[in-house]
Amino acid sequence: MKLRKIVAGLLVAVAATATAGWFSLDKETRGLLATFPTNRDLLFWSQPQRDAAFRALDRLPVLAKARVVPAGGAPLPLPPGPPLKLGLDVDAYMAGQRSAALLVVHDGKVRLERYGLEFDGSGRWTSFSVAKSITSTLVGAAIRDGFIRSMDDKVSDYIPDMKGSAYDDVSIRQLLTMTSGVRWNEDYADPNSDVARFNNHKPEEGVDALVSYLRRLPREAPAGTRWLYSTGETNLVGILVGAATKRPLSEYLSEKIWKPAGMEQQATWILSRTGKEISGCCIQAATRDFARFGLFVLNGARVDGQSIVPDGWLAEATTGRTGIGVPGRGYGYQWWTYADGSFSARGIFGQGIFIDPKRKIVIASNANWGGGARDPVASEAREAFYRTVQKAIDDEAAASRENGQAR
Repeated sequence: MKLRKIVAGLLVAVAATATAGWFSLDKETRGLLATFPTNRDLLFWSQPQRDAAFRALDRLPVLAKARVVPAGGAPLPLPPGPPLKLGLDVDAYMAGQRSAALLVVHDGKVRLERYGLEFDGSGRWTSFSVAKSITSTLVGAAIRDGFIRSMDDKVSDYIPDMKGSAYDDVSIRQLLTMTSGVRWNEDYADPNSDVARFNNHKPEEGVDALVSYLRRLPREAPAGTRWLYSTGETNLVGILVGAATKRPLSEYLSEKIWKPAGMEQQATWILSRTGKEISGCCIQAATRDFARFGLFVLNGARVDGQSIVPDGWLAEATTGRTGIGVPGRGYGYQWWTYADGSFSARGIFGQGIFIDPKRKIVIASNANWGGGARDPVASEAREAFYRTVQKAIDDEAAASRENGQAR
């Protein structure tokens, strides 16, 4: 974000507080104003700035414009279950994660729910790349609705401005699996990387900023032969879905998922400088609603008994379609996959939705990792926590079987 926009934002903030009064603002907005960012990119904000902003990115339009994702009527119940016996210090784990929220749902019941960083269940936390898995599900919905003909259609069939670029012969399937073969640098610590630069790109008149940026990138490998993580490509998926459906993504998300899945709060989706939802990032939602999305997927993405995606879509989407260089791990259609059949959505600062169909587990978490995606200690601790929950559920099942046999 450019300095003049920051200055303008501060002036707007000062005017707002002078007019409405500091204490008339909600606590999230007050926290954001107290630590208002002074540099140009969220990736390089300080930890206190991120702590304040991740719960309030949609509060000040000068910081980030957003579109509302309306919820429906009665929320899907999340009844309490017996406390889960994990055999670890949950408070210590959350402190190590710098966790804002941790929610474990098993067989539809809440077995663990904790909050930190002065956050609570009434607030919304930003998703970062968890949004990628939500965007992927909207692709499936658009195919089921007939807006997209096939996963093997080319990107340029739906985004004509990509014709003649390295993406011209890339399929939707390859875009979803991040195997386009197009060059991209996702280094979050490098201010000159593509992921740091693309959102500030000045496009040609009449061309979307992201499309303008991506169509300049060269090919490095044949399409379908190499996996390379690229937020830019997920953002392109969102533009493609919007072009196919001729609707804003937030509206389509509300219709296909947010309302029918029984979310309890409206969400918001941050917009790019050209007014489109940033589909690889930044849906603000309640942690319980992220868990409800996990349950929605776990239960086949069904509404009134009918899946919103084609038959077999979720099995394909949540199974490793390509390797990522880690034994037992893979990447599906914007989902991270495990050899045991579980899968997850991940955000770079510790956001996550872990889904284990075999054990009927959903784990939703929000955090602000100090080292972001490059925090190997926090990342491995989260993976270990997932395994601990799985073991706890397995131990319960084994004990139940033993008790049944004893009778």
